[in-house]
Amino acid sequence: MATEQYFKPYEIDDETLKKMQRKMLEMLLYFKEFCQKYKLRFWLIGGGAIGAVREHGFVPWDDDVDVQMPREDYEKFHKLWKKYGAKDRYVLCRSDRKVNYHHCASSLRDPNTTFICTYNQNYELCHGISLEFGAMDAAPDSKILQYNQIFWGYVYALFNNQRLPNNRGKAARVLTKIIYTLIPSKRIKDDIWIFAQKQKAKYSWDKCKYVKELWGKTSFINFPKEWFDSVVWMDFEGYKMPLPKGYDEYLTMIFGNYMKRPPLPERVAKHDIVYIDMDNPYTKYRGIYYFPEKGANGRKK
Repeated sequence: MATEQYFKPYEIDDETLKKMQRKMLEMLLYFKEFCQKYKLRFWLIGGGAIGAVREHGFVPWDDDVDVQMPREDYEKFHKLWKKYGAKDRYVLCRSDRKVNYHHCASSLRDPNTTFICTYNQNYELCHGISLEFGAMDAAPDSKILQYNQIFWGYVYALFNNQRLPNNRGKAARVLTKIIYTLIPSKRIKDDIWIFAQKQKAKYSWDKCKYVKELWGKTSFINFPKEWFDSVVWMDFEGYKMPLPKGYDEYLTMIFGNYMKRPPLPERVAKHDIVYIDMDNPYTKYRGIYYFPEKGANGRKK
């Protein structure tokens, strides 16, 4: 059966969205407990941070929650997860040489749910609902080194994602396709993004004045590190969650007047979704809504 049925973001019904948010809150509380136990720093960003400040919980139409960590804590999380993570409940997803999740961030995913996005529907991955978390990197003082770091950040994103961008315009898609055509080898692509990651993440958090989110539209922004050196705790769905100390300056720089809700047409979930089922595991839909017309080895039949 071909994957012709689409759940557009605005077609997620209220009941399903509430189930999604309850599951994401459950995952966020576990993430918080894990980080506090092992003394790892983290804070809400994006819609999660706006929701905490403006809504005291989820933005009503949001279909995800994003978390950020200093690079050092981000790497420690992955090492600690191997020993102490709740692997019976969640799957930790981060691209490596064995599997590519086509996303620069990492995620915890619930394998007993289904949340299939368009950019991953043709891959044999864990397609459960996710809590995404990414690293914030220290930035060098030198302008030349800053632009060099930004360059490696884009190289990392290009070869780590290994997919055509959906929201960067036609020119970006054409250029990306040309680059992928010129470098068809997965091994070489992996070599490139692994090297790029080391280059962009090599600066010390303790010695820097600025930090960066090295992905997307914010890559050129230097954020004062002092905004992120400590956190404030805010109500989020009845629980306390951390935001960076400079959350107001940070959110204003990115979103403008974030305390004002956007116009009604813009109040939609941001993911392009193929299928959602919060009550059944994604494996139920293999060959129907994801990994279509392929055999167990990942190749077309």
